[in-house]
Amino acid sequence: MSHYQVEPADQSKALTAQTIKALRHEEVQGISRRRLMRTTIGAGFGLWLLEVTAGTLGFLWPNLEGGFGGKVQVGTFDTLKNQNAGLPFAEGYPVYFQEARAFIMLVDATRPEFVSGEDLTGDGTALNVRALYQRCPHLGCKPNPCIKTYWLECACHGSRYDRLGTKADGVGPAPRGMDRFSLTVDANGVLTLDTGKINLGNMPIPLGQPGIEAPRAATGCI
Repeated sequence: MSHYQVEPADQSKALTAQTIKALRHEEVQGISRRRLMRTTIGAGFGLWLLEVTAGTLGFLWPNLEGGFGGKVQVGTFDTLKNQNAGLPFAEGYPVYFQEARAFIMLVDATRPEFVSGEDLTGDGTALNVRALYQRCPHLGCKPNPCIKTYWLECACHGSRYDRLGTKADGVGPAPRGMDRFSLTVDANGVLTLDTGKINLGNMPIPLGQPGIEAPRAATGCI
């Protein structure tokens, strides 16, 4: 009878203190949780920094290129007239100029021309041209000119303005008329808007009072 004792070859053995210490100092295979966390935080910060940089460049780029937020050259009276051949711009109808986000119209429609000069207030009477910011002063919707009345009408909440941007009192919730851009007309009749300088519109005026033009039709477009 044998005194030998047979043990399974795959029986687990307890780790000695020296073995555990060696494993602690052994380089981790793959990626550790600490490295994964650092990589994730670094990538997130890099993405945020990229978004901030892109947003800053997007804000400054129009100003650097003469786009909205800076000075925008519109052109002469004839240029606008030809660009809007299907609209009665020469009769005082407001036309839209996309690059400046503005509606442009003659102040005195009996004088189909721009007059050279500068108007920092945006009134434009002396230059015979006015440029209105496209935003409704109520909540920022874009009013549209109505071909029947020559008025600007905001479809969002019903505010209405005469063709020069004066708010009709009691018609819609807007607190004032449409805001205006500072403008310049050079010696060649070229109109330039300073879209970085917005002048607040005037207070509303009741229909029939001086300072507001009556609509050309009894009903509008909205």
